[in-house]
Amino acid sequence: MEPVSEALRLLKRQAEIERRRRQPHGISIIDERELFAIRERLEDYPAAVRAIAELTGARRQSLDQIRVEDVERWDARG
Repeated sequence: MEPVSEALRLLKRQAEIERRRRQPHGISIIDERELFAIRERLEDYPAAVRAIAELTGARRQSLDQIRVEDVERWDARG
């Protein structure tokens, strides 16, 4: 799987777990472990994570609104 698509998938999953964490009943131990695993895996894609963060900041959009194609165009701009 390409780094951008994998990083975006992981970031979206991380955001989903973080949202649930802030809810009244929180998350399970399994979710907590998954969150740690996601963070570790994201370390394999620093350039993709940086491009995604730059794009979401520049567009003022949430991760849910970002697509792989958007990130690839953003990253290709130089």
